[in-house]
Amino acid sequence: MYYRNVREISSGSAAFLQTQTRLNTPDMGVLMPEAYRELCDFTNQSVALFGLELVQALDAIKKFEDRDVPFRWLSVYMPVNYLREEKAERGIIGYMERYKVDSNRLCFELPDKLLSETSGAAADNIQKLRNRGFHFMLQNFGAASTPMMRLSDFAVDYVLMSGEVTTYLGRDSRADNAVKSMIAFAKDMGAEPIADSVVNASQAEMLFELECNYCTGTLAGKYTQERYVRRRGDDAEEDTQE
Repeated sequence: MYYRNVREISSGSAAFLQTQTRLNTPDMGVLMPEAYRELCDFTNQSVALFGLELVQALDAIKKFEDRDVPFRWLSVYMPVNYLREEKAERGIIGYMERYKVDSNRLCFELPDKLLSETSGAAADNIQKLRNRGFHFMLQNFGAASTPMMRLSDFAVDYVLMSGEVTTYLGRDSRADNAVKSMIAFAKDMGAEPIADSVVNASQAEMLFELECNYCTGTLAGKYTQERYVRRRGDDAEEDTQE
């Protein structure tokens, strides 16, 4: 599992930690999520993989707390398949009690195909878990394939806006107004927007002016392994001691 910062634009500090799981395979080497995630989500493998990722995430939270790493929550991908299960809430609570981690330290990251769900089970389980203190973040919001209006059916805390959205910044006034409208729409739905694929301070400043408070991407830092996630200045202190 790899980790990257979600940056608070106003302060420039890390607010949250987003995870990414990379699978090591004997024949094909390391697979990134885009290479395996969709196939896993069509099978029961997605639920089994979620259990493994959740255990790693909970273990990482405890390690980061011991290191005094500043973060409000750490995200872990949750497949829609899991949200369809009646035992979803009970299963999550079992993990939390075993690892003794506060629920507000965990954010479940959901694929945008959640917006195609019509059964009601997923929305119900999201609300039950939110009532327990967990957070939810919807991926890829604002992409061409995402039915934005369906966000009204799902109570999520955050939306990670598609990297496509960031590319519209600064093109012209119409493009900026489109981004502003998307940010406003997410907030009206009760979700805090997070901009993805932000590469420089100029983009971050524009987003902040449009009332987007968080960003991730090159500016906030790349994905890194767990052992490299530390408080700012810790690495310099270790170098000095050596």
